[in-house]
Amino acid sequence: MKLASVRPAIASGVAIAAVLSIVASAGLAQEQASTVYPPAMAGASEVAVYKTIGDTQLRLYIFQPAGNRAGNRTPAIVFYFGGGWVNGSPEQFHRQCVYFSSRGMVAIAVDYRVRSRNNTTPLDAVRDAKSSLRWVRENAARLGIDPSRIAAAGGSAGGHLAAAAGIIDGLDEANEDLSVSSRPNALVLYNPVVITALVAGTNLKGFGTDRGPIEEMEAISPYHHIARGDPPTIVFHGRADTTVPFASAEAFRAKMVEMGNRCELVGFDGAGHGFFNTPKFYSDVAAQTDDFLVSIGYLKGKAESAHDR
Repeated sequence: MKLASVRPAIASGVAIAAVLSIVASAGLAQEQASTVYPPAMAGASEVAVYKTIGDTQLRLYIFQPAGNRAGNRTPAIVFYFGGGWVNGSPEQFHRQCVYFSSRGMVAIAVDYRVRSRNNTTPLDAVRDAKSSLRWVRENAARLGIDPSRIAAAGGSAGGHLAAAAGIIDGLDEANEDLSVSSRPNALVLYNPVVITALVAGTNLKGFGTDRGPIEEMEAISPYHHIARGDPPTIVFHGRADTTVPFASAEAFRAKMVEMGNRCELVGFDGAGHGFFNTPKFYSDVAAQTDDFLVSIGYLKGKAESAHDR
């Protein structure tokens, strides 16, 4: 069934659509620049190194809402780009960082290791995602972030990293302070890779089963590790996605709900892979992301929606 149009939330007298129009002007140009590396993240208030591996310094790009200061307890959203764990750039989520910081969240775009630049595996990328979330939580007071309200978000392989950090225990870098949690408190996933190994008793194997040894790909497969108490989650997925099958998102949601977790799946008719960042769908997806964040108390404003989920 096709989604009905959304009438987005309004906060502080400013319609979400009005703010969206500011950042949507980048539109197609931003989509084409999503693989530009190193990224040009205009508007970032800070660029910080969260991890150093050999000669590689991994950075995150921090967008602060107006007036936020150290000691505040402002919710944060941390974005991971897609690219099959092979390529990609934090630039993919530049618009979202600008938008959600304008709505009052600390928005962060993360760089992580990929095969084309670093000759690494998906497991290395998962470790980087967990390192970045631990760094954000360790620096929460300085950045004015509420360490109990950190959402992880991402598209495709980046959605996988967000989901893996939120659902799978372990896989952390051993030299870090493991007393600081690397688990996000909520998940926002855009056409995510949520299954990376064959689901027993089915022919469903999601995406990426050929990107590493069977045991390793199962170890990083969010679906295979779902348990009661996993973070509240929303998944946006195109029904016409031929890269990451819509059926994988349906299976993920069903298992999350079976385990007693909140998980919403929003399907888009006629939408293929990467649809969420295209001019046709960007504003609608951003508005529904906003609505979800309002519902879990990360943004303020009454969410007026006509979602058909």
